[in-house]
Amino acid sequence: MKIIVPMAGRGSRLRPHSLTVPKPLIPVAGKPIVHRLVRDIAKVLKEPIEEIAFVLGDPAWFDDSVVESLQDLAHSLGAIPSIYRQDQPLGTGHAIMCAAPSLSGPAVIAYADTLIRATFELDPEADSVIWTKKVENPEAFGVVKLNEKDEITELVEKSKTFVSDQAVIGIYYFKDVAVLKSKLQEVLEENIMNGGEYQINDGIKKMMTDGKIFKTGTVDEWMDCGNKAVTVETNGKMLQFLHDDGEEQLISKTAVLENASIIPPCYIGENAILRNVTIGPNVSVGDGTEIEDSTIKNSLIQSQSFIKNVQLDNAMIGNHVRYDGTFTQVSLGDYTVLE
Repeated sequence: MKIIVPMAGRGSRLRPHSLTVPKPLIPVAGKPIVHRLVRDIAKVLKEPIEEIAFVLGDPAWFDDSVVESLQDLAHSLGAIPSIYRQDQPLGTGHAIMCAAPSLSGPAVIAYADTLIRATFELDPEADSVIWTKKVENPEAFGVVKLNEKDEITELVEKSKTFVSDQAVIGIYYFKDVAVLKSKLQEVLEENIMNGGEYQINDGIKKMMTDGKIFKTGTVDEWMDCGNKAVTVETNGKMLQFLHDDGEEQLISKTAVLENASIIPPCYIGENAILRNVTIGPNVSVGDGTEIEDSTIKNSLIQSQSFIKNVQLDNAMIGNHVRYDGTFTQVSLGDYTVLE
C-alpha cells in the first residue's frame, strides 16, 4: 500500500500562522497536521505501508527541514519516502500527477488539511473508495450521489437541491492508482479544467464512465484545519480523543509547572514553563513556550513564545511570539487578528 499526500499549497486561509510554517506542518495537539493524518490513515488501512509520496511546493518554502521531517515520518512507519514538487498551483489533479512515478498499485490519496477518526474496512469489491462524512448541511459541501447498491455514481458540488448527506473529505483509496493516473493524463492532454485548474474529480468521472465501482468509506470524525477557528476546534477535539485513548504522553516530563493548574485535556510540550497559570481545557502549548500569570482555555499556542498577563479563549498564537496582556500600545504584523 502507498500513501500519496499532495501538500503544495501555501495555506493562505490560515495566515498569519502559515506565513512562516507550511500549513501541514502546523502542530495540532503537539504534532504536525500531516504527521497525524498519515498515522491515522495507516491505522485505518491495517496493512504495511511501502511508500509515502509527498508533493511539495516551492523549495524556498518547503525547505530541507520540511523534507527531513517528512522523510522521518515515512521511515517511522516502515515506508520509503518519495518527495515530488508541484511548481505551479494547477489543481488537485495536476498535484497528483506530479507524483506520477509513484502512481501504481493500491494507494490512498489524502490532502493534508484535514484530520480523521475512522474504523471502517475497505470494500474489497470496490475499484475505489471515497472517504466521506455525514453532514447536516450538505449544500455547503461536495457530496456523493449513490445508487441502490450504495455505489457512487456521481460527484456533486454544493448542490442547492438534496443529493445526499455524505460529504467528500479529500481522502481516496484506489485498488490500482495507475488507473487514475491514466485518466488524469487524459484530463491534462484534453486540457479539461475547472476554475483554471486540473481536478482529481475529472479523472474520477472518467473512471466512472468506464464502469469502475466506487464505494464510500464513512469516517467517524472529520476535523478541518483550513482556518484559525476550525484549527483551534480541531486541536480541542484531538486532545480529547488522545486523552480518552491514553495512547500519547500529553504533558512532557521536561515541562516546568510552578503553581500551575492543568485542566485536561491539554498538551504541554518539552521544556515549556508554566508559572501561576490555569491552563485548559483544550489547550496545546508548544516546546519551549513560557506562560506566566495567565488563564488560557480552548487555545493553541506554538513553540518558543512568551505569554504573560493574559486571559485567552479560542486563541491561536504562533512561534516566537511575545505577548504581555498588560500592554496598551502594540505593534502587530501583517494578517494579525485581535478579537
